[in-house]
Amino acid sequence: MICKVTRLANPPKCRPDWNKPPWQEVPSELIGNYMGDKPDHFPKTEVKIAYDDVAIYVMFRVEDRYVRAMAAKHQDSVCGDSCVEFFFTPGSDLSKGYFNLEMNCGGTMLFHFHPGGNKGRIEIPGSDCEKIAITHSLPRIIDPEIRESVTWAVGYAIPTALLSRYCPVSKPQPHALWRANFYKCADNTSHPHWLTWSPVDYPKPNFHLPQSFGVLEF
Repeated sequence: MICKVTRLANPPKCRPDWNKPPWQEVPSELIGNYMGDKPDHFPKTEVKIAYDDVAIYVMFRVEDRYVRAMAAKHQDSVCGDSCVEFFFTPGSDLSKGYFNLEMNCGGTMLFHFHPGGNKGRIEIPGSDCEKIAITHSLPRIIDPEIRESVTWAVGYAIPTALLSRYCPVSKPQPHALWRANFYKCADNTSHPHWLTWSPVDYPKPNFHLPQSFGVLEF
């Protein structure tokens, strides 16, 4: 899977504006594969990604049901909620490690770096998480679950200088390549599912398989 990353002349405003400039000009990718058994609830999930000289911009849009958000603070386990995830290596060499940025529909984030080898994961400290601008269309906490149809969006801007604190970064510029995958999950909702952009060949749900990452082409 290859995703062309759009260069922006001006950074987008921190709003969930999927269909407004500049997001209107950015093509979307469908998160249309699944892990495990095919779920009976398969929400249409799309993602857009763009960049400029200072940041990577990501926006997700989900046509959903059975929506839940219980994680109260950053670095809580958001994958149990209605959640979208961006796993990526800021370059083409998977041995350099990868980040996983997971965000529930209420804008609560889990952000880790996995250095690779036998080194343990690094939890990105709160001071660095605060440098990521976040936007979301739903309330931070959703309980009870929304069972009717609802469309929601979350987006964020990741400063590239922040990433370079943890690993070498291939500067986003024309023809640069990163490796990545996008996911949608909802582990602890009434209708769990594990969806992927780049297909993952594994017998049970597991997003931590960088060998299955697709390509981001700047």
